[in-house]
Amino acid sequence: RLGLERADTAEKALTVIVDLLEKFGQGGNCMESHMAFTYYNSFLIADRKEAWVLETSGKYWAAEKVEGGVRNISNQLSITTKIDREHPALREYAKSKGWWDGEKEFDFAATYSYVNTARMTTSRGRYCEGYKLLNKHKGSITSEIMMEILRDKESGINMEGGFMTTGSMVSVLPQQPNLPCIHFFTGTPDPAR
Repeated sequence: RLGLERADTAEKALTVIVDLLEKFGQGGNCMESHMAFTYYNSFLIADRKEAWVLETSGKYWAAEKVEGGVRNISNQLSITTKIDREHPALREYAKSKGWWDGEKEFDFAATYSYVNTARMTTSRGRYCEGYKLLNKHKGSITSEIMMEILRDKESGINMEGGFMTTGSMVSVLPQQPNLPCIHFFTGTPDPAR
């Protein structure tokens, strides 16, 4: 929200978020119940001209500029070796922990997560299923198709139960500055409604 408030481009919003992350860190329970459950955040940040994926691990972060095609995030690190911006101590911290030897190509997701990154797009899970659904419609994605994807319960994108989807948003951002941006928000926690 502060990125939206304080920046007029996607890259400036990225800078706002990483500056706040450096100053204040992150944390807090991600559920309203008494069960303690926390995780680090990922962001899709877009304006009319460009889009970025920002992924975090504590105060450390990596950002990838989206150059084309489709891109998704879902509760796991997905930035691998294409890193366009990063925390200045990202690699040194990984070396100090013994996660990266400093010799082989640096892979943010493989270094900073427990997930087998080779299986992210092939195993069944929200990230994988979202990736498949987006690629199925690559080149012809409309707001209606995005709404269908966000309603999909079988894939786990529209979650039910203890970890429930709390809302969804679809934005249409025309590159032409004279055309209005249009934003669709769900009015209930379940996007299928």
